[in-house]
Amino acid sequence: MDSDSLHYSVDLAAGNGLTLSSEQRAALQTSLVILKRSYKFSRVLFWGKILGIKCDYFIAQGVEEDEMKKKKSLYSLNCLDWHLLPQATESMTADVALAAQGRFTGDLSHEYEHTETRTEGEGDEATEVEVTVKVNEASRLATTVSNIDKDVSVVPRGAFTKSPSGKVQINRSFGGLHPTEAAKLRNYLHFREPVNLKKKSILEMSDLNPALDFLDPLSEDIPKGSWSLQLERGGTVCVLRSLLWLGLTFFHVPQTPQHGYIYMGDGLINLDLPFML
Repeated sequence: MDSDSLHYSVDLAAGNGLTLSSEQRAALQTSLVILKRSYKFSRVLFWGKILGIKCDYFIAQGVEEDEMKKKKSLYSLNCLDWHLLPQATESMTADVALAAQGRFTGDLSHEYEHTETRTEGEGDEATEVEVTVKVNEASRLATTVSNIDKDVSVVPRGAFTKSPSGKVQINRSFGGLHPTEAAKLRNYLHFREPVNLKKKSILEMSDLNPALDFLDPLSEDIPKGSWSLQLERGGTVCVLRSLLWLGLTFFHVPQTPQHGYIYMGDGLINLDLPFML
């Protein structure tokens, strides 16, 4: 996210009552340039902020040649010094889901613990054993960032292209969505490996442009109504807010390539969503 996009995203996200101080913005603009150079990333994006009790975690992501593969997440406590987060694995995600409850503490070494009784073996040989799952906050932070990206990272249709070899890159000829198209949820896509696309029939696929339609549109999300789409600033900016991960704000300025998203929240999924719709 360039400096203009950063300011746009932060200002629009301020509706949640969360923002960045002028000192934090200035620190980010300097440190993200250094971060890009140090890790040889092709782009570095400011992802957002996850609130902790003792302190908050600022998150950035580094991108290599392929915009979707080998993305690395980093955290900072001061917007200046950045450290790599571990890659979220399936087993780590399962342990975090089981053991980590409540708000983030703000201490990366904090250990969450969950003990439960499981039955091992079958029939007469079945025995009950007590199993304790331990997971630290660093793993929880990595998993939460990964989950938010999977569920609610957004791009406008046409902003990225997929080459015949499968590489995903920025579409340099993307000039933005037309204002009438920008008001439709189907023109915004999940920036992750597609799930619903693989289930489409050959007939449905025949209408799609493989270079542009390689992602799932938000309009197919279940439950319906998990996104709020509004025109703001006198109709000049399209803003999407997630009701699943409260604190995720995406913006797009129609007829310009400008778009981006930012997450500022407590890192907890909104389990009440089905009751809100």
